[in-house]
Amino acid sequence: MRQPSASARISLSALAWIIGAIVFFPIFWMALTSIKTEAQAISSTPLLFFRPTFANLASMLESGDYLHFAANSIIVSIGSTAAALVLGIPAAYAMAFYPTHRTKNLLLWMLSTKMMPSVGVLVPVYLIFRDVGLLDTRVGLVAIYTLANLPIVVWMLYSFFRDVPHEILEASRMDGATFLQQMVFLLLPLSAPGIASTGLLSIILSWNETFWSINLTSSEAAPLTAFIASFSSPEGLFWARLSAASVLAIAPILMLGWMTQRQLVRGLTFGAVK
Repeated sequence: MRQPSASARISLSALAWIIGAIVFFPIFWMALTSIKTEAQAISSTPLLFFRPTFANLASMLESGDYLHFAANSIIVSIGSTAAALVLGIPAAYAMAFYPTHRTKNLLLWMLSTKMMPSVGVLVPVYLIFRDVGLLDTRVGLVAIYTLANLPIVVWMLYSFFRDVPHEILEASRMDGATFLQQMVFLLLPLSAPGIASTGLLSIILSWNETFWSINLTSSEAAPLTAFIASFSSPEGLFWARLSAASVLAIAPILMLGWMTQRQLVRGLTFGAVK
């Protein structure tokens, strides 16, 4: 395969940096706004140079509200990811190693549920949650996040499991290995990178989910996404405080994504990148 010339590589690198800067600019500006006063934040003239203040960030950290919402985000994200993996691993195993003529249709149907607007099922979900007492509870939020992410989890695990040679599992069965032994000693170790990628993506999706958290919680189980939305009030938007809350909300998940970017790239491409 012909390698691109030096000038072409430089041009592509410059283009990649320009696109990256454009994509990152809203986050940069939000971080800048978080260290402004409210007067500087709503100034009609965009201020790039100013005397920074960390009062907004400090007030967020000092208030017990932020820690309460952050704890909810951590518990709900990890809980829903664990539940999705527990349900998704056996489902993906069955589809990858024992496919039927309806497996592809089933996978496409599962994926098609992600194309449906969440607001379309808000009323029945809200009524069910109200009747069974799951409104504003972490258990309820874990349940709805699990259901929302399960199609993606099954699809990704199915893709990774298909990369595992079937002969290895067949050989273990001939040696007398049980289903549980095959899963624990063969399939899970061989698919560990894929399972880790799937789990990381599920955590990020759960952390950033906003629609269900705003509509199904109020105070007790509300995560950070609901905390950010609370700064939109009838009195108006407090841009500096809103930006400070947003920076603190995305910081943990941004660091997690940065540290695990290689695994995430493979996960987002559904195993296409080796």
